[in-house]
Formats: sequence, structure tokens, C-alpha cells
Amino acid sequence: MARRLSPWRWAVLGLAALYFLVPLAASVVFTVDVPGQGVTFDAYAQIFSTAGFGSSLLLSLELAAATIAVVLLLMVPATVALRLGAARLRPVVEVVCSLPLVVPPIAFVAGIVTVLKWGPDHLSRTPLFQTFVAIQNPSFPVVLVLAYVVMALPFVYRALDAGLRAIDVRTLVEAARSCGAGWPQALVRAVLPNLRGALLNASFLTLALVLGEFTVAQLLGFQPFAVWIVTVSGSNAQLSVAVSVLSLLVTWVLLLALAGVGGRSRTTASRG
Repeated sequence: MARRLSPWRWAVLGLAALYFLVPLAASVVFTVDVPGQGVTFDAYAQIFSTAGFGSSLLLSLELAAATIAVVLLLMVPATVALRLGAARLRPVVEVVCSLPLVVPPIAFVAGIVTVLKWGPDHLSRTPLFQTFVAIQNPSFPVVLVLAYVVMALPFVYRALDAGLRAIDVRTLVEAARSCGAGWPQALVRAVLPNLRGALLNASFLTLALVLGEFTVAQLLGFQPFAVWIVTVSGSNAQLSVAVSVLSLLVTWVLLLALAGVGGRSRTTASRG
């Protein structure tokens, strides 16, 4: 049966490869084939010298790191608690974490803008007014981190839930507690090492979300990497496509590295 299905598998893989590689190849050809000049890599050489490239990329990486830290600090204890003794709340948590997939980004941003406008109008004479100003600091907009945390909830929850289903959380925690460990120590030393693959998956999905998100940042008036790419495309199409190709290749490298780390962790666990 496996031999009979093998050609079909290769056919599906071939079609998937064509679906992804043909547009990528066309994009690369567009960036290097300049009419009247032949093949040139000037578009890629201009990436690092273009104004805003370094600052926008650094901002996106900072936002991604903060978003990953916040969403994992929220979801890891919550998902572990669901596995240990709060199973009745699982449907509620699943619905709450799935809402970002249902609410359109435009409606989500409209709600954020309404709150940001309401705050200064009604809290101008209170200490909270400075909070509304601080979270909109262009050098590091905390409001984007909060928005990205909400948008990443569906992916992080599914990744962590799949990882927790593969291990016996209750036995690990009880064993750690019987050895004298407290709840935080049991979570860090007994549960988290067995969730390495799930944590990496959740982190990568969040990183990809932050690096590629455009709507929320654009409508709120900030310029991370995705917004910068669209801004550059208005003046230099080849440069914007070259940046997109480069960012896509970096994302693939991260995915391959994640797969390699996950594979090594599973091999080490099986040997142990």
C-alpha cells in the first residue's frame, strides 16, 4: 500500500513545490533582470543602504521578542492549569483564544483606535493619561505588542495544547512536587523541558505573525518591517520585491532551523 501511494505523494509534493517555487522564481527574476542592463543584483545591494531598513527590521524583531515573551508567560501557565485541574474551563479558553480568527483585523484595529481616543479625552487629568501616551511611543509601541499578543493566541494555544497532550503533565508535576519543588520550580524544571518543541513552534508562529503583519501597524500609524516594505514599493518596486524575497528566505531558514532543533530534541528524548 505504501508503494502504491508513493507516486501520489510525489505528485502532491511536486505540485506544492511548483505552487510555492514558481512565484518565488518569478520574483527573483524580476529583481535581477533589468531591461537594458541585463542581470544585476543592485536591488539586493540597495537593501541595506535604504533609509528605514535597519530601524524597521529592528523594531519588528523587538516587537516579536516582546510578543513571544508575553504570550508564552500568559499561555504556558494557563494551558498547564487546564491539563491539571481546570478541564471544565477548556471550552471557554478555546473559544476566547479562537476569537482573533473570527474578528476581522479592521474591526480589531477600529476597537483599539476607539479606546486610544477615549483614553485622552476622559483620563487627561488622571495618572493613566501618561500610560496611554507611553504605550504609543513610536520607538517601541507597546500597543502593537498587546495587539499582537491577542492575534497570536490561536496559534500559541494550539501549539502548546498539542505539546501538552503528548506528555503526562500530572505525573511530571507530582513527581517534582514529591521531591520538594514548588509550583513554579516544577513548571520550569519538569514541564518546560518536555515542551521544547511546542515552545519553539509557538515562538516561530508568533515571529512569523509579527514580521508579516501589516494592517494593524499601518492603521495605528507605526512603521515596522512589513509597513516599510509597502512604503518602499511605492518608489522602487524592484527593491520592495527584493526585500520580500530576502525576508521569505530568512523565514524559511528559521523554519528549517526550528525543524532541526525539534528533530534533535526528539532524538535526544528517545535515546534517554
